[in-house]
Amino acid sequence: MELPPLLRQGVDAALVGISLSDLGRAAGTLSARYRAEIRDGRFHLSDDLAARAYLATRLPATYAAIRAAMVAISDLRSDFAPADMLDLGAGPGSAFWAAMDCWPGLSHALLVEGSASIRAWGEKLSLSAPVEAEWRSGDVSGSLADLPSRDLVTLAYVLDELDEAARGPLIARLWELTRDTLLVVEPGTPAGWERILAARERLIAAGATLLAPCTHAAACPLVRPDWCHFSRRVARSRLHRQAKGAEVPWEDEKFIYLAASRFPGDRPAARVIAPPRLGSGQVRLKLCLSDGQAQESLFTKRSGADFKQARRAEWGDAL
Repeated sequence: MELPPLLRQGVDAALVGISLSDLGRAAGTLSARYRAEIRDGRFHLSDDLAARAYLATRLPATYAAIRAAMVAISDLRSDFAPADMLDLGAGPGSAFWAAMDCWPGLSHALLVEGSASIRAWGEKLSLSAPVEAEWRSGDVSGSLADLPSRDLVTLAYVLDELDEAARGPLIARLWELTRDTLLVVEPGTPAGWERILAARERLIAAGATLLAPCTHAAACPLVRPDWCHFSRRVARSRLHRQAKGAEVPWEDEKFIYLAASRFPGDRPAARVIAPPRLGSGQVRLKLCLSDGQAQESLFTKRSGADFKQARRAEWGDAL
């Protein structure tokens, strides 16, 4: 997956004239902070260089993960056509650009971001977007009292930056602001999955309908060291490769997400929750089933149409 052309052009322009060595150091520091999930009261994107390093090395991956989650929503809710959205912890506008690409009818977005440096770049990038974007400075762990409700509310790669005590109240407040669908995306780590599970429990208690990736509202059947997550392959630009000191022209972004709605969607029989294992005349799929169970299923040519569907299935697909 690649960034939309207008966004790609804006990112390229933002990186003109930046020292590759400076960019590489900033990218390394940024990556280390994200991997360690450091919460020291500072924004990860605390200055202009860190913000531009994010544009070069993290924006393509976060965009791809959010866009994939939105595809899962649209597959199950063909009637969902949000006119407006609210994105908390918007960064440079990753969810905004993904939503525009997924739902062409989107007409307005309110984007809240606390880091002045990345918000400034987000505002610049959104000037070329065909949809009106209103940017505000704001603390996602605050009261959020003055925010309007929206058709689509998104919170992407934010819970990992918050203390545990702040996460539950934030999810509850975002659900209050959701007219239709709430999407939460987190890194695809065991800790990210557990944060999603906590949000899932709270949203079920609030009466939300789970759209994806869950095929049911029962307790998650996976137990550590196993965990639910998905992956999206992301194309790396030349500068991206240089900043990371990487050879291959792609990387795999692991992520986990939760989409909850006030309206029902199609209920799949199962979702593929691990990479398919293909053999001669057979496919093994690890599935989360609508009855609340997880199991590995074998499909052979004798399975007929089910085998054909299984051969086409990818990690994360609903069946």
